[in-house]
Amino acid sequence: MNSSGQALRRFPYRAVIAASIAVVAYAALLCVLRASTYMADPLLSTYLDMAGSLIAFTFAANAMMRFRGTHDRISLMLAFGFVLAGLIEAAMGMTFYRSMLAGPPHGNEISLGWFAGRTLLGVVLLAALFVEKRMPVSREPGKEIAAATMIVGAVAYLTSAFYFMLPRVPKIQPHSWMPRPWDLLPAAIYIAATIGYGRRLRKATTWLDRSLFLAAGLNVICHITISQSEHMLDACYWLGHVLMVMSYVVVLGGTLLDNAQLFDQVSRLAASDSLTGLANHRHMIEVLEGEIERSKRTGRSFAVLLFDLDGLKKINDKYGHLVGSRAIKRVGDVLSGTCRAIDTPARYGGDEFALVLPESGEREAEQAATRICDRLQNDGEEPKLAISMGQAVYPMDGTTIEQLLGAADTALYQMKGMGQKKLRLRHVAACL
Repeated sequence: MNSSGQALRRFPYRAVIAASIAVVAYAALLCVLRASTYMADPLLSTYLDMAGSLIAFTFAANAMMRFRGTHDRISLMLAFGFVLAGLIEAAMGMTFYRSMLAGPPHGNEISLGWFAGRTLLGVVLLAALFVEKRMPVSREPGKEIAAATMIVGAVAYLTSAFYFMLPRVPKIQPHSWMPRPWDLLPAAIYIAATIGYGRRLRKATTWLDRSLFLAAGLNVICHITISQSEHMLDACYWLGHVLMVMSYVVVLGGTLLDNAQLFDQVSRLAASDSLTGLANHRHMIEVLEGEIERSKRTGRSFAVLLFDLDGLKKINDKYGHLVGSRAIKRVGDVLSGTCRAIDTPARYGGDEFALVLPESGEREAEQAATRICDRLQNDGEEPKLAISMGQAVYPMDGTTIEQLLGAADTALYQMKGMGQKKLRLRHVAACL
C-alpha cells in the first residue's frame, strides 16, 4: 500500500483520538465547574444577556441587508428568529435582575423564557434549512418577508405553548448527575442543526455558512454545560451564557464579512464592464477627472489612448456573436495584460476601448500602443483582429475631458479603415 493510502487509513483513527481527548477534557472541565464555588454577579449576568440581545438585533439587521442583496432565504428566516430570541432574552434578563434585587436567589425553578427562546432559535435554524432546500432563492421578496414572518411567528407560538402548557415548571435537581435535564431538548435540536449546516458546507462556502455551523455547535456545548448547573449564577450557568453570546458574535461576524464582500462586489460591478472586467465608461470619466486635477497640481502630463475593434460586425456575421464577444474580451485581455499598475484600461463603448496613462507623454503613449499591437497580433487565437488607435496628451491636446476624448477620437477615425500596418507616430495608430 502506498503512503497516501496509509495516510487515509490513519486519518479516521487520528480524528477519533482527537475527538476522544476533547470529550474527556470537556467532561473534566464540567467536573471542575460543578465543584467550583464561583457565583456570578447578577448585574454582570444581566449585562451579558442584554449584550447578547443587542448582538442578536444587530445580526438581524445585517441578515435583512444580506437578504435584500442576495434573496437568500436562510438570512431572511434567521433575521426574524434572532429578533424574537433577542426580545425574549432581553425581557428574561430584566425580569431576572428585578427578582434578584428583591432578594438572593432561592428555589430551583428554571425560567420558561430561557427554554422558549433557546428552543425557538434552534427550531428556526432547522426551519431555515428546510425552506432553503425547497426554495433556495426568493423570487418575490415582499411576499417572502410576509411568509417568513408567519413561519417564525408560528414557531414562536408553538414553542411557547409547549413550555407554558407543561403540567409543572422544570426544576433544578442540585444533587443529580444532571441537574437540568430539560436543557438536553434544545441541545438535541442544536445537534440536528449542527449536522445540517455541516452537510451544507459541502456546497455552500460563504462566511455566514461557516459561522452558522460553528454557532450551532457552540449552542450544543452551551446547553450541555448549563445542564450541569446546580444553582442560578454558578460557574456552569455563567459559562453556558457566555457560550450563547459567543455564538451570536460568531454569526454576526460571518454576516459582516459576507456583507463586506457583497459591497465590494457591487462596487466592482458598478465600476467595471461585465464582459471584459475593465473599467466602464463612468469609472473612466472619474479617472480622467482625477488625472486632470493631479496634473494641474503637479504640472505633469498624462495620455489617453482610444481603440476601436475593426470589423466586429463582419466577425459576428461570419463566426457568430459568441466569437464576436470573445473578440471583445480578447482586446480587453490584451489591454489589461500590457498596461502598468497605475494605468486604467476601460471599455469605452460597444467595440471601443480606452487606456488612461498617468505620468505619461507622447512617447510613453506610443510605446504602450506598440506593446498592445504586438500582443494582439501574437495572441494565438482566430480570427485575427485589427484595431485602430488614437491618442491625446494633456494639456497639449486639450485641458478638459471633452477636448481630450475629442482629439483622440478624431485621430482614431482618421486612421480607421486605412489598412496601414505600422504604427504611425503622433496621435494615430493602427495594427492588423
